[in-house]
Amino acid sequence: MTLVIDEGSRQVRQFVCPCCNTQADRTWANIYDGTTALAVYYASCYHHNGVHEAWIDAILGTWGGNQFDDHITFGCRVGPVIGSPAPAATLVNGGAAAPDGPIFGQKLSREEGLTHPRLAEFWKVVDTILEHDELVRRHVYETGIRNGE
Repeated sequence: MTLVIDEGSRQVRQFVCPCCNTQADRTWANIYDGTTALAVYYASCYHHNGVHEAWIDAILGTWGGNQFDDHITFGCRVGPVIGSPAPAATLVNGGAAAPDGPIFGQKLSREEGLTHPRLAEFWKVVDTILEHDELVRRHVYETGIRNGE
C-alpha cells in the first residue's frame, strides 16, 4: 500500500478553539492508494496550554458516489506523552468533534477501533499525514513545548 495525499483537494483554514479560545489550524484532503480513493482526513492542530497536538479523524470507505454505507471514522490524538521525548499517537473516538452526517458513516469509539479489521489501514493513513502534510508535520514535530520543557 503506497498512500499519497491529493494536494489538489487539500484545504487549510484557521479557527478558534472552543475550549481555550486560541487560534488553531485545520487541514483536510483525500488520500489515495494508487488511483483508488481510500480516505478523507481532517487534522486539527491545537496549541493547548502551550502544547502542540494534532487531532486526526480519517474516514475510510468507498469514494466517488453519494453512498456512505461502508464509511467508518477513526480518530487519534498525536502529541506529547509523559516519559517520551517524541510525540505519540493514541486512538480516540472517531469524529467526536464533528457534527453527525452521512459522510462519517460509523464513528468508531476507541474500543471499537482497537478491534476493527481496518485499524492497520488507519495507522498507515496517519503515518502518511504525519510524513506528508506539511502543516501537521511541522506542528507536531518542529514546534511547541514537549513534555513540559
